[in-house]
Amino acid sequence: MQLDIDFVSDVSCPWCAIGLHALEQALQRLAPEGLQATIRFQPFELNPQMPPGGEDVGEHLARKYGMGPSQLAASADGLRARGAEVGFTFGDGRRRIYNTFDAHRLLHWAGTQGAAAQGALKHALFSAYFTDGRDVSDPAVLRACAEQAGLDGAAAAALLASDEGTTEVRAAEALWRDERDVHAVPAVVVAGRYLIQGGQPADVFERTLRRIAQREAEARAADGG
Repeated sequence: MQLDIDFVSDVSCPWCAIGLHALEQALQRLAPEGLQATIRFQPFELNPQMPPGGEDVGEHLARKYGMGPSQLAASADGLRARGAEVGFTFGDGRRRIYNTFDAHRLLHWAGTQGAAAQGALKHALFSAYFTDGRDVSDPAVLRACAEQAGLDGAAAAALLASDEGTTEVRAAEALWRDERDVHAVPAVVVAGRYLIQGGQPADVFERTLRRIAQREAEARAADGG
């Protein structure tokens, strides 16, 4: 059974990093059962109006959600614990939140070179931002992430210096937000019709994907496929 998965997410979303690693753990567990999947990364900006230079993450969360220092500390501890469960490291340093549109343009370009290249870049971006605290709106950081993913650094730099991919990313954002009603991420859309919402534990992804695979197999059998 082969499943197509659209992973709608933002580079600056911690639950997206957790959810991706948990999803991949689940797929590894399901591989011996013959279930395989292709993951495509779709763009979603949590803070599309974020200006150059970004904003301190603590100040941002306090302003946006009214979180105080104790809530912020508890949230950070919880994220580090959940990250550790799926093999992802959240750094201890104080971060800033940056505009991620160029990162999405780079991911779109990587996707034209294959799912594996796009997946490697997504992991590099998550690590650069959450583990190392780097500015993922900086073209130099984005180029380094592309090279870490095995992509052509010069080609990545040329893309970032142009407006290439802008129309395609804006169209994809509108598709998922306006036509498919995705307003929170991560949103994991399987086979174009099953939604798994949020950074679920690997066990939840595993059970849900197994059920979806069974339904898809039954539907294909009924159609004679």
